[in-house]
Amino acid sequence: APAAPPSDPTEHRPALRKRLVPYWLLLPGILWLLVFFVAPLVYQASTSLQTGSLEEGFTVTWHWSTYSDALTEYYPQFLISVLYAATATALCLLLGYPLAYLIAFKAGRWRNLLMILVIAPFFTSFLIRTLAWKTILSDSGSVVSTLNSLGILDVTSALGITEGERVLATPLAVVCGLTYNFLPFMILPLYTSLERIDGRLHEAARDLYARPFTTFRKVTFPLSMPGVVAGTLLTFIPATGDYINAELLGSTDQKMVGNVIQSQFLRVLDYPTAAALSFILMAAILAMVTMYIRKSGTEDLV
Repeated sequence: APAAPPSDPTEHRPALRKRLVPYWLLLPGILWLLVFFVAPLVYQASTSLQTGSLEEGFTVTWHWSTYSDALTEYYPQFLISVLYAATATALCLLLGYPLAYLIAFKAGRWRNLLMILVIAPFFTSFLIRTLAWKTILSDSGSVVSTLNSLGILDVTSALGITEGERVLATPLAVVCGLTYNFLPFMILPLYTSLERIDGRLHEAARDLYARPFTTFRKVTFPLSMPGVVAGTLLTFIPATGDYINAELLGSTDQKMVGNVIQSQFLRVLDYPTAAALSFILMAAILAMVTMYIRKSGTEDLV
């Protein structure tokens, strides 16, 4: 039988180029992550294993005990951070879900306006928004005087979240600031998830004589779980590492781990401890998020 003619290598080039197109499109993003995420992460990992001082210089000595020392000394701030972030996340869910539900199903022609109002705080600096809460919760402000006249501050003071007749420099002030600043991060995923629900499912539930609460419990809420999970993650993760709200609205007793890291980096100049605290915080958040996603039954989000 005659031998087959040799194939032309140029015939495979178009197909090869087509297969390489997705990788070329990913290349800018990969380079960005390598330069601005992986490289700083490696540098901070190296910093956390160094010993020395700013005057003498720092050298890598593989001092692993920095992690245990940092965790032993600053574990109260870790607990405070998780507690404040979890409380703010729960409040954001309680406040954001009804609003997202209203926008998705009941707003009608006002939907776009309400969405603009939800997004509007992003046009103002995070710092300015937090400073505004110092005015809102000031001792001579109308909010504190109203709460005091209603006797609410007596209850919150007994619970330990306020002190006497003031709200500033208390846990309540920090949680209020976190809730306000991160509320849009909860509303937007919830709205996106609710807006995708087919209205015919609600009609089918009504045809089966399901009450509104039953329809919500059996149809609406289960189908909105991806939005709930995404919203709680987008709220809890940045709230745990936040330090501006605790710095401006809290006192020395309400310092979060972000405040400790900021202080170690910029004031104490103890770079190894600051880097170790950053890695401990990152590992703790990653572990909690992984457990939460698995418990919520949404492993596909990982």
